Amino acid sequence: MTAKEHNNLLGIFILIQGGLTVFVGILLVLIYGGMGVALMGAGPDQEAKFAGGIIFVIGMVCAVVVIAFSALYFYTGIKIRKVQNIGRTLGIIVSVLSLFSFPLGTALGVYGLWFFLGDLGKGLYLGTAGNGNPFTQVPPPPNSWQ
Repeated sequence: MTAKEHNNLLGIFILIQGGLTVFVGILLVLIYGGMGVALMGAGPDQEAKFAGGIIFVIGMVCAVVVIAFSALYFYTGIKIRKVQNIGRTLGIIVSVLSLFSFPLGTALGVYGLWFFLGDLGKGLYLGTAGNGNPFTQVPPPPNSWQ
């Protein structure tokens, strides 16, 4: 695969990770919001209603944070697919953040770090392919081996 193909595939994977993150955010709203509202409405006493309010607020805050992360994933995926310089920096950040999301995010993070910190990513974004890695350099012609 070429560097552009790796880059395009990585951008698609990051956009998919963003979509999965939005899905988790919506689940948080539904589950914790529903639990909080149910406990506030059907709680037998004031303490149960107060606990329901706390559950509702914590669930909504967590959902907003998760959806903000998904916005970062979407923004990064778009920048990577357009091969803009900020895409590499954001790609490294998103790859590190994805490492903590086992198992799909971990695979995405490893693949992203391999690409962006390797010769293919550097060559695509910085124009420095093949510098410093003896395995990617072409050996000199046989005449100079004497």
